[in-house]
Amino acid sequence: MNDAPFDLDPALIARFAAIVGDKYALRDQADIAPYLTERRGLWHGRTALVLRPGSVDEISRIMRLASETGTPVVPQSGNTGLVGAQVPDASGREIVLSLSRLNRIREIDVFSNTVTVEAGVILQTLQEAADAADRLFPLSLAAQGSCQIGGNLSSNAGGTGVLAYGNARELCLGVEVVLPTGEAFDDLRKLKKDNTGYDLKNLFVGAEGTLGIITAAVLKLFPKPKGREVAFAGLSSPEAALSLFSLAMDRAGAALTAFELIGRRPYDFTLRHAQGVTRPLAQDWPWYVLMQVSSGRSAEDARGLIEEVLSAGLQQGIVGDAVIAASLAQGDAFWNFREVLPDSQKPEGASIKHDISVPVASIPAFIEKAAGAVASVSPQARVVCFGHMGDGNLHYNISRPEGGDDEAFLGLYHAMNHAVHDVVRSFHGSISAEHGIGQLKRDELIATAPPMAIELMRRVKAVFDPAGIMNPGKVI
Repeated sequence: MNDAPFDLDPALIARFAAIVGDKYALRDQADIAPYLTERRGLWHGRTALVLRPGSVDEISRIMRLASETGTPVVPQSGNTGLVGAQVPDASGREIVLSLSRLNRIREIDVFSNTVTVEAGVILQTLQEAADAADRLFPLSLAAQGSCQIGGNLSSNAGGTGVLAYGNARELCLGVEVVLPTGEAFDDLRKLKKDNTGYDLKNLFVGAEGTLGIITAAVLKLFPKPKGREVAFAGLSSPEAALSLFSLAMDRAGAALTAFELIGRRPYDFTLRHAQGVTRPLAQDWPWYVLMQVSSGRSAEDARGLIEEVLSAGLQQGIVGDAVIAASLAQGDAFWNFREVLPDSQKPEGASIKHDISVPVASIPAFIEKAAGAVASVSPQARVVCFGHMGDGNLHYNISRPEGGDDEAFLGLYHAMNHAVHDVVRSFHGSISAEHGIGQLKRDELIATAPPMAIELMRRVKAVFDPAGIMNPGKVI
């Protein structure tokens, strides 16, 4: 534990605290502790102060003071990010600004199919509010019970619904942002068509808090499907999964709302370690697909579509076995299997994780080539591959060899990253599909992205944050 004194002047801390009031200015280290580390424990920061403002005006005043005094600020939402963007550094000079008190759903407009929501609203709360209004908010993540909308937008979150509905950026129509200078930018518009100059909101969505603080947003809603069918299928190979995806797109079209690929190893890990899950298929298969079809017309239409897809897959020898959920509860159980799958890797020891994307058609070739790259670094390492095949995003994780040493395996972190990411780049893919850059991938982004792209990002950063106080050390 780092017990070095903090560099922040107590008088300055008092000035910041006066903006939000003592109750919402956390200074006791026991109260601050939950804000200083992220869920995987890779980063542990330090701060003398966590501010929990309750209004846009308070955030503006905080940022004006921060700009005046050169105090670095780290915005934080639900603290569920996986790349360290929300964690302060170890210097003790930075303050954390929590958005959790900005938690109002300001308006649901069922005619425009929009919702105006503050940054601290928990994703699941928004999903439930939309459902109560007979609408669907389709962003769906494993952390939806604790992640917040501000963080979802700042990281351009993806999840299981991207295939049909797009990621956070595509779901966002407008934003309200406080700039590093304290100025407030109100762009909370509901327009689906707006060609009046630069699309400024997209500078902030995905910027991971480095250009400003998203305080609210206008997001898209959708009609609730009248029918939803979920199926689990067993297949022989990623090539077969790609063929099934093509078949499903041909037969179901826009009604195909999810297509998740699961390797045998993460499937087995989930059966071994997760509580309350049941085996979806009686027989074991090298690969599995979790597929969902939704219909705006009727439950019968959804059932007919998924039966047509799977029947054709079985007849063509693409699918080895399949089961369609017999009830909504069983469909939810299939999805629960997928949602608890990532945490089921933890009991198997240390792991090196990759959040990558490649063109959908390249997924089978990537999986084959990446396996060779992994073996060249650690011959006995165990590939744990699963993800959103429908949009090309795989979580290509590597568990240490069975019975191996955690510390020794993590010593291969950079070598394994380079090996896997070199394969990603050979397919013109991305080393960060939905988790962001944060601290984890900053140096690799700078080293491998086109120099002009890095230069343009630096120019944008310099314009919005000339003092360098907005989440420094993250992304760029």
